[in-house]
Amino acid sequence: MRKNSIKNTRINVEVQKVLSNLISRDIKDPRINPMTTVVSVEVAPDLKTAKVYISVFGEQESKDATLIGLKSAASYMRGQLAKILNLRNTPELIFLLDDSIEYGVRMSKLINEVNKNIDSEEN
Repeated sequence: MRKNSIKNTRINVEVQKVLSNLISRDIKDPRINPMTTVVSVEVAPDLKTAKVYISVFGEQESKDATLIGLKSAASYMRGQLAKILNLRNTPELIFLLDDSIEYGVRMSKLINEVNKNIDSEEN
């Protein structure tokens, strides 16, 4: 199975849905920020590992604590994945922070500021 095959893409989407539900509903670890989003999932073609990209709204301490909480709950989530999805292998979960949403918001604010400055200079 190639990395970007249709089957691999479907698996990525299904794993992302299941993990999103687990994080938002089932896991009660106080270290995990309630504003945690699963941005994307990349399951290896051999189904051995899955890189889970998460976005956390908040300060850096909250992001670090969320990563620690997710890593400690990884075995539970892997077991739930095995129950819900019928895969040949259940991938080991590797959680990584994704700051792309935060970066996009910051860039959008900067662009708006530049546009306001240009408008005020024209008047």
